Amino acid sequence: MVLDRNGKEVHESAGQAKFLSFLYRGLPGRVLLRLLRSRRVSCLMGAYMDSPLSRGRVKKALKNGMDMEGVEETVFPNYNALFTRKRKDGTFPFSQEEGDFCSPADSRMTVYPLKEGTAFPVKLAPYTASELLGSEEEGAYFRDGYAFVFRLCPEDYHRYAFFDGGKLLSSCFIKGTFHTVNPVALAKLPVFHRNCRNVSVLETEHFGRCAYVEVGAMMVGRIINHGQETFTRGEEKGYFAFGGSTVVVLVGKDVLTPCEDIVNNSNQGIETYVRAGETVGRRV
Repeated sequence: MVLDRNGKEVHESAGQAKFLSFLYRGLPGRVLLRLLRSRRVSCLMGAYMDSPLSRGRVKKALKNGMDMEGVEETVFPNYNALFTRKRKDGTFPFSQEEGDFCSPADSRMTVYPLKEGTAFPVKLAPYTASELLGSEEEGAYFRDGYAFVFRLCPEDYHRYAFFDGGKLLSSCFIKGTFHTVNPVALAKLPVFHRNCRNVSVLETEHFGRCAYVEVGAMMVGRIINHGQETFTRGEEKGYFAFGGSTVVVLVGKDVLTPCEDIVNNSNQGIETYVRAGETVGRRV
C-alpha cells in the first residue's frame, strides 16, 4: 500500500501490476523473465525506446496518467524522450532550512534503522548496508543510522537531485542482473542482489558523510549521472532511462530524525508518496 502525506491511498498502474504478476507467479512468466533479465535484452529494449518506433507508446502513457506537472515540452519524438522529460526549475523547490532533509525524487518511500548486525528490508528483500554499498568498511560507517528508500514507478518523474550541498568523495558502479523493484517481485526474490547500482559517497554540508545509491531495474539499461564533484541542494544529480527504478540514501548515526508519519507508515509496511524537495527528516 502507498499513502500520501495526508493519509490518502495512492494507486499505481494496474497494467504494470498485472504484467509483473504474470512474470512472477507462473512457469510461463518465469521463462520470459529469464530473457528479460539479460543485459542484452535490456539494451535492445532501450534502443527501441530511443527510436521513433516507440512514439505510439507516448500517447498511451500520457492517457494513463504520466506526471507532466512543470514539464515544458509538448512533443516527444520517442518514449524515452517522454520518460526522461525535464521540469522547469523550481517546480518543486527544495526546502532551504539547513536542518531539513529533503526527498531527492518523486517516489514511494520507506525508512529503516540500520541496526548493528541486522539487515534492513527494501519491501521484503533484506540487505545490510555493506551488501548494498559493496564495501564492509563503508557499510560499517552507517551503523545505527538510517536507510531512506525512494522507489520510482514508470509514471513518476525520473530525474533525481542532491538533498544537500557538498562534495563527492567517491563513486563506483556495481554490475548486476537487471530485475524489477516492484513489490510483487520483491515478495519472491532478493532483488537488489541482482541489480546494477551506482554508489556515490558524499560529504554533505548539514548531514555529514552520506551514501547515495541509484539502482537500475529490469529493462533499465542506463543510470545517467552528471558527474559533479561539488553540488548544491536541489541540483539535479542525474536521471534513469526507461523503467522503474530506486534511489537509496544512507545517513550515519545521530545525524537526523525521519518524519514521524513516514516512520509510522514504514513500520506498518506502507510506503509514503513524496515529491522531490519535500522534507522527510530533520537534523538532530
